[in-house]
Amino acid sequence: MRKSLVALAAASLLTGAVHAAPATYAIDPTHTFVTFEIGHFGASVNRGRFDKKEGSVQLDKAAKSGKVEITFDATSVNTGTAAFNNHLQSADLFDAAKYPTIKFVADKFVFNGDKVSEVAGNLTLLGKTQPVTLKANQFNCYDSPMLKREVCGGDFEATIDRTAFGMNYGVDWGFPKAVRLVVQVEAVKQ
Repeated sequence: MRKSLVALAAASLLTGAVHAAPATYAIDPTHTFVTFEIGHFGASVNRGRFDKKEGSVQLDKAAKSGKVEITFDATSVNTGTAAFNNHLQSADLFDAAKYPTIKFVADKFVFNGDKVSEVAGNLTLLGKTQPVTLKANQFNCYDSPMLKREVCGGDFEATIDRTAFGMNYGVDWGFPKAVRLVVQVEAVKQ
C-alpha cells in the first residue's frame, strides 16, 4: 500500500511538472519599443516610434506556446519632429483622436529549439484587424541581476501593407504601401 502511495505521489509530481502553468511576464516599457520605417520618395527612410506602451506575455517554454497582448498609444508617436508627429496623429494617417490605441494580440508562438522564432497574431490599427507575423531576429531569457527576476525578450520584425488597414495617405504620390515594423521587447516575469 505504501509503495502504491509513493508511486501515485511521484506520478502526480511528474504530471504536474509536464502540465506546469505558463509564466506571466509584464512588458518592460523601458526596453520595449515599436518603430516603423517607410520610404520617402526613394530618397530616405522616415522612422518613428511609440513612446507609450503596455502589455503582457504568457510563455510556456515546456509546451512551446504563448500569448501576447501589447497596446501602443497612437498619440505618443515620436519621430523627433513635432510637426511630423502632429501630421502622423492626424486623420491623414493614424487618426489618433478617433483611434487612440494600436493593439497586437497573438497566441501562436513558433519555437526553434528553446528560442521563440516567430509570433503570429492580429494587429488592430485604425479600427481594422489584420494578421501579422513577427519574425524573431533574436530571442533570449535571462536572470536580471538588477531586477532579481527572469526577463525574456527579443527583436522582431514584420512588413505590413498599411493600405490593408485603410492608411492610404500619399499612395497616389508614390509613397510605398509597405511599412517595416521593428519590435524590441523585454518582459519581466511576475
